[in-house]
Amino acid sequence: MGINVSRNADLASNEFLLRFVGRQHISHDDEAFWNGLLNYNIVMPENSQDQLSLDSRLETLCQSFIGNNLKTGNFGSLITVFLEKATELLSLSDQESNMHVWQTFNALFIIRTLIKYINETASEFQLLQHFEAMPSAELLKAAEEQQQQPEAATIAIEATEHAPLAAVIVDGAKFETFIDALVNLIVVIPVKEFTYHLHLESVNTLITLLAVHLFAQQQQPATDKSIVFRTIYKCQHANVLMSALLHFVARMVEVPHTMFGSSSAGSFVFGIAESLLSIFTFRKQQDVLKTSSATGGELSQQFRTHYPLANQSLLLILILTNHCTAQDNAYRTSLFGCADSKDSPKQGSGAVSFQIDFSAVYETLCRIVTIDQATLLLYLLLHRNERFYRFVMQQPDLEQLVIPILQTLYNAPDSNSHHIYMSLIVLLILSEDEGFNKNVHTILLKNISWYTERTISEISLGGILILIVIRTIQYNMLKMRDKYLHTNCLAALANMSGHFRSLHPYVAQRLVSLFETLARKHTRLDAQLKEPADSAVFVNVSTTPEDMMQDLSVLEEVLRMVLEILNSCLTNQLVYCPNLVYTLLYKRSVFEGFRSHHAFQDVIQNIDMVVGFFSSRLQRVQEQRGELGVNEVLEVISKGASQWSSDRLRKFPDLKFKYVEEDAPEEFFIPYVWTLVCKYGCVHFSSESIKSVTTDIAC
Repeated sequence: MGINVSRNADLASNEFLLRFVGRQHISHDDEAFWNGLLNYNIVMPENSQDQLSLDSRLETLCQSFIGNNLKTGNFGSLITVFLEKATELLSLSDQESNMHVWQTFNALFIIRTLIKYINETASEFQLLQHFEAMPSAELLKAAEEQQQQPEAATIAIEATEHAPLAAVIVDGAKFETFIDALVNLIVVIPVKEFTYHLHLESVNTLITLLAVHLFAQQQQPATDKSIVFRTIYKCQHANVLMSALLHFVARMVEVPHTMFGSSSAGSFVFGIAESLLSIFTFRKQQDVLKTSSATGGELSQQFRTHYPLANQSLLLILILTNHCTAQDNAYRTSLFGCADSKDSPKQGSGAVSFQIDFSAVYETLCRIVTIDQATLLLYLLLHRNERFYRFVMQQPDLEQLVIPILQTLYNAPDSNSHHIYMSLIVLLILSEDEGFNKNVHTILLKNISWYTERTISEISLGGILILIVIRTIQYNMLKMRDKYLHTNCLAALANMSGHFRSLHPYVAQRLVSLFETLARKHTRLDAQLKEPADSAVFVNVSTTPEDMMQDLSVLEEVLRMVLEILNSCLTNQLVYCPNLVYTLLYKRSVFEGFRSHHAFQDVIQNIDMVVGFFSSRLQRVQEQRGELGVNEVLEVISKGASQWSSDRLRKFPDLKFKYVEEDAPEEFFIPYVWTLVCKYGCVHFSSESIKSVTTDIAC
């Protein structure tokens, strides 16, 4: 078949590539040339170092391409060849299409490589010029003569070398046809072993095109004026594309161990190339994600290595849904309007964009939710897709989703601030549902090995959730000092507080200890502020009195919220929380300094009333029996709780907080999404050329 096995090292001297980037026009119907060019095998870059190595070997070829293509139009010829092969694929059987899949992939890989180079070194307008460039009349004539009189053709080519460059009309017509072809490959061709990499390359090409945003001198024109963005976002097939991408994520098909291999009889097999040069081998690893032991970063690498199509499809979903949010975004509407395939299309409110098995989406997200991009997709679905939110709330195994999120928060030092923030927002959105707040206390967990602060043989999901959120608040106080993080943590606890039940003794201790820790900090800050400005208290303190006043104000808001959380639990669930009452009795002194404080005294009155009621009962029992043990105290509390009436407490509004996305969310999400594309994606861009990723996570 004339297969050319190309090593990366041989690329610069490859005769077909040299002709393609040279000064000679190559017609799209020159079958001999295109068969020669596209019958190659190449090692795909697996990391940024691989990409850098490939880029360096292609640099000279790419420079020649840039210098000659606007005259030769060879890129346009390659696009036409790709379009023809992509169209033919739709009508071929599996056995007939193997060779076509291979050549279509190879054509697309060359196209993507050139798009990436132009993005990194030139402008979007120049990229589109290369798409639309047509050969000059002289080069067309020379190409026709090439087959008849090679020497005359060479003279003709040299004569036109210094001819003025004809103006390239950029109307985007060929580019739009190219986008339609990519979408057709993704949504029409079924994913099989020998088509897997063609799907992956199609998704990667769309990501590479959209990456024009990364290299724009200013971020705004990338979406408002970009022809690339306008063309992709006016695509008429947004629903089927979003459906295909989400299916790729949900199914999590593992990458085949050979790029186009197949064991079926009569198929096009590349076993010889694999055994001879190991060109196609992908490191064979365990067919599982080590979700139980891997950190978020490790799991991201495993996901990218084993399931690159799912990984890239997930990243493309995030790109498409987070750009262009201020205008009609068909991709965003599609994701938020999808429904469970098990439901009737008419079930629920609003139009249905497409149907997908929510169980598969849910199970996949449970497996990979500790990675940034999966947390972000979960957030979008829970926050914007009412049907998916209701589906999740009905799941009996919520711990499968919640525990990985808690592990992300528990391992906060290993996570970036954006991932911590999004994980907390997901918990806040979950806590908006009363059913969730009740159910988490009925799900019992045993021997949680990853929680190392204390050995706990059994605890409810609600209990461990409270522990992790409290720990996150304390971590934030020490490390991040983010007011919004505090707000979201406390809002989630507040939503849950009216449903706290059967709290583990350690959970009750941590709740009260949270107030105690904050109270000590408040007392210390207050004392410093009352000292004269030249007092020794301010020696070696870098913060100004104004900063400290602001810190004190924030601290008082947090203290007030913690008191309201305790009060909400006592008002609604006192009979079911004897361990909390026990801890309040034991730690009653922590409230001493705040009873007369105007910001806290109304709430503390309720807590004092509860403490006073049970304290008097314990005193009477002690007078009769003498010193009481822990179990005896809890017995007294339980009996007293049955006679307690919350009517005697001062009424406060129910604690109900709802997450509301801030104005201009794209200012947060777009840089975050592209950071994830650069950090965890399979397409590796030149970090020196990137102008628009501005988050605090290094690419």
